[in-house]
Amino acid sequence: MTVFPMPEVPVIPVNGETGGYPVRRIFCVGRNYVAHAEEMGYEVDREKPFYFTKSAFHAQLTPGAMAYPGGTENFHFEMELALALGGEAWKISKEDAAETIYGYASALDMTRRDLQISERNKKRPWDLGKDVEGSGVFGPITKASDWTIGEQRIWLTVNGEERQNSTLDLLVWKAPEIIAHLSGFYRLGPGDLILTGTPEGVGPVVAGDRIEGGIDGLDGLSLDIRAAE
Repeated sequence: MTVFPMPEVPVIPVNGETGGYPVRRIFCVGRNYVAHAEEMGYEVDREKPFYFTKSAFHAQLTPGAMAYPGGTENFHFEMELALALGGEAWKISKEDAAETIYGYASALDMTRRDLQISERNKKRPWDLGKDVEGSGVFGPITKASDWTIGEQRIWLTVNGEERQNSTLDLLVWKAPEIIAHLSGFYRLGPGDLILTGTPEGVGPVVAGDRIEGGIDGLDGLSLDIRAAE
């Protein structure tokens, strides 16, 4: 019994299954494509990946919709590949890490870019920029037995106009390397999602815009941006 009702845990549909995938945690890899790092004014850190997080309760399913968020005048899209873990991972090796992946999904990391940059410039955390209500959008999960990461196209459009267009082979840190590294800090397991980073072409949206994106071989997603509340 609790003193107030808690929101339901987000559950992502899984292709071929009647049950869904409950979201426990959302980890995100920063600057994992060279061209995106460059457009943000940085070089990729090839020593190790770095991360930020989103609340599980800030996830939503496609087709999604959200009001233009408060406190920003520069709200950006970032199209990403999400790893859905299904096995335990604690200080795991790169060689064993791939076995912990339950499946894959298309995902959006929506970002208050102006707040991310202003806080970053003051050497403060990115929470206000990244951990935004409704800002993690997910398509249905395809199980790892039915899809393998390769050179698939990853893309995004705004109102039908192409904004992002790249391929997954350009990921700097590959899925097993990410899982192995992150497992040195967290006991990873079922319900944990890892967004692997976005390619170049990120940019702003305004109220009335419709975002659509996808990755070849996975279900796509969409997000409608509504007027600010």
